Order: sequence, then structure tokens, then C-alpha cells
Amino acid sequence: MSSDLEVSALAINVTIPEPLRWTDTRRGEEFTLTTLNVRLLPDGHLAVKAYGRPVAGGRGAYVSFPVPDRPELAALVSGAADRAGALWAAHRGLG
Repeated sequence: MSSDLEVSALAINVTIPEPLRWTDTRRGEEFTLTTLNVRLLPDGHLAVKAYGRPVAGGRGAYVSFPVPDRPELAALVSGAADRAGALWAAHRGLG
């Protein structure tokens, strides 16, 4: 494999446990945030967005929102990254 292979990001999706979920509003519609998308960028930084569906239900869009700066959400992201790393290591025969 070439050493100049460019990887734009590595991503994991994490289900937000019920007690940590929150709601946010976009264009007058309330959404419940249920999933985090965590991306490891090429420079080593993380980018995290929360995704959710309208509280009213139906077939509304799955919309992204910023993640609040809460310690329990930071711990969820960290734990998910650790778990993803362990799964990758096991997959590669390193764990």
C-alpha cells in the first residue's frame, strides 16, 4: 500500500443512551438527538455532530446539530473511541 494514500477521516457512529439524549430546535421543529457521529480528522482532531429525528415523528429528515459541551457527552465520545480502537485492533489481529 502506498505511503501517500490519503485518508480524509475515520468515523464511528454512537447511539446516545436515553438518559443523555436532549432536544434541540431547527426551523421551528423540535428534534430528539439520538446518535453521535465522531470523525477523526487527518490532523488528529475530532469532529462530533449529533443527529436526530423530529419529536413529532413522521418521516422527517435526520438532521445534524452541534454537541453541547457536557462532561457526560465527552465521556461517551471518549469511551466510544476506545471501543472502536479495541474493535479495530482485534480485527487487525493486534488485540
